[in-house]
Amino acid sequence: MQAVKMPAGYRRAARSIPRAVGHEVRSLFVRLPLHATIVLLMAVWSIPTIALLVSSFRDPIAIAANGWWNAVTSPFEFTLQNYQRVLEQRGMGRAFTNSLIISAPVTVLVIMVAAFAAYAFAWMRFPGRNILFLVMVALLVVPLQMTLIPVLRLYTNITITTQVPLIGGNLFGVSSFPGIWVAHTAYGLPFAIFLLRNFFGSLPRDLIESAYLDGASDVGVFFRIIIPLSVPAIAALAIFQFLWVWNDLLVALILLGRADLAPMTLTITNLVSSFGSQYQLLTAAAFISMALPLVIFFALQRYFVQGILAGAVKG
Repeated sequence: MQAVKMPAGYRRAARSIPRAVGHEVRSLFVRLPLHATIVLLMAVWSIPTIALLVSSFRDPIAIAANGWWNAVTSPFEFTLQNYQRVLEQRGMGRAFTNSLIISAPVTVLVIMVAAFAAYAFAWMRFPGRNILFLVMVALLVVPLQMTLIPVLRLYTNITITTQVPLIGGNLFGVSSFPGIWVAHTAYGLPFAIFLLRNFFGSLPRDLIESAYLDGASDVGVFFRIIIPLSVPAIAALAIFQFLWVWNDLLVALILLGRADLAPMTLTITNLVSSFGSQYQLLTAAAFISMALPLVIFFALQRYFVQGILAGAVKG
């Protein structure tokens, strides 16, 4: 019986398969220590968050009797009363809304203003451009605490006490949401402009110049080329800015004097003094404050590293 002769291309492909499998196995063993170390670090880093989450669902008697790790073994005894009590009796629901009223507009304002400024610094020619950018970058090293007293005095002098419908508070100045929007936007702009300017400057020059040669205006180039290509950097900036404002305590403590305007950070601070021994309520309040930032981070995480690296090392 005559054997069927395999074509030369199939024979080479058949010989290359074992080599490819061997290369993948060797690569897997080389990367295994690195992956094991990363998994171990992630597990250690996550222990406080897991402990916080488990404790927030436990009864105070159980918390006093044993450690949080006993709750993950049978019998499971969890309760939602901690969250119900914090949300209904201690104003965490209103504080959550206040934090959202402060953080969301500030994030949008910072991205809008910083994007326009970054485009001007990256692609427009005007006198003093480099000096202005250098001054703006230098503002990154100015401590926020140095500006609080001058800003508070300025806001006290220009406060407009007219009440704003729906969101509450004064129209501007102290104890007003528009006032803290302006303050947080000013504090966030130096880093935002620095990040976006470096990213915009790394975009292909030929692409921008081709658009100009085709008759596109600066507005057209900005909205049709720059913004669509800069989604990773804008997403990374949105995560940073939202988390900074959401977790801010100092600016809110200085500029928002009324309890009904307090964000979650101020409310949790008051809970610590009120419920210092009621650990289960503090953990529930802390996890409520973490919930929304975690959702936003996981939703935009695929852009996070890409945007930060591109904006930090190019330009």
